[in-house]
Amino acid sequence: MIETTPRARRRTSKKAEIVAPRQGFRLPRPIRRLQRQAPMYAIQGLSSLSTRLRDLTGRDVIDMGRIMEVVQFIYQQRELARRGPNYTVDEFGFDPQWTESFLTVFKALYRDYWRVETNGVENIPPAGRALLVANHAGVLPWDGTMIKTAVFAEHPHPRHVRALVAGQFMGMPVMSWFLRRSGQAVGHPDDTLRLLERDELVLVFPEGTRGTGKSFRDRYRLRRFGRGGFVATAIRAQAPIIPISVVGSEEIYPMIGDLGPVARFFGLPYFPVTPFWPWLGPLGMIPLPSKWRIQFHAPVDVSDLPPSAAADQHIVMSLADEGRDTIQKGIYENLKLRRGVFF
Repeated sequence: MIETTPRARRRTSKKAEIVAPRQGFRLPRPIRRLQRQAPMYAIQGLSSLSTRLRDLTGRDVIDMGRIMEVVQFIYQQRELARRGPNYTVDEFGFDPQWTESFLTVFKALYRDYWRVETNGVENIPPAGRALLVANHAGVLPWDGTMIKTAVFAEHPHPRHVRALVAGQFMGMPVMSWFLRRSGQAVGHPDDTLRLLERDELVLVFPEGTRGTGKSFRDRYRLRRFGRGGFVATAIRAQAPIIPISVVGSEEIYPMIGDLGPVARFFGLPYFPVTPFWPWLGPLGMIPLPSKWRIQFHAPVDVSDLPPSAAADQHIVMSLADEGRDTIQKGIYENLKLRRGVFF
């Protein structure tokens, strides 16, 4: 029999009072208004401080332009996070809006850290397909990131570049998601052809992991371009080939050794040893601030070749060697223009 005495009813009432949902606490209106306006007040305060410091020292101590870029990046990430599942990607997983939100970070590396000097970017067509072919180095593919940033930052008609990466990296859980989301695809001829047929700019590194994994003593000496598969794909797609010479990427992680057994254990093409990695742990993965130069050479037109020429190994290798020689010559010329590794 259930107890219904006043004491029992009080206990039930108290229990209900404890478990009943409480109304959400709302901050007073002036505090909520201050929360919304705090970023604006902070920027105004920094601007005033920047002006006073400039008056006192005669130079810009606080770069408000850079601060505004950081603020813009934070707001972009917040807005993108609010999209939830309501965004679209292409069949390769590319999210242009999300990728462009990181341009602030990449432009800072491009302008301030590696101080990239670019020439010949006008050789990139403002529209339509093209196959970009570059030398590859630096252990991690920062050269691809800087090429992509150069085309978006320097070209009068900014365009996204779709880089092709080794299949091993597409098998890594987090890395695979980031690469696909930012526009990369597996370095397979079928994917290359599909992207070109969609009038994309496609970036390939014919040296592959042989380029990024070469030792420091072999820096700026191009490896063989394989069997010229990229040329055959360009002929099939009737896409011009644009050679690119990159100087600066060889010095960001000077590779003095390769721990082969460790690399095989983790399923990697190589496990680099540098003056700082793995001795300094995560700090050893910070790239050195070398001075970069990127040169976009004149396009190689293949439109006069029939698609059947893609099966002619003599034509394919001749064009591949021509592109390799152009890139190697451009590397030597740009090395002469650089005052030093870091200047």
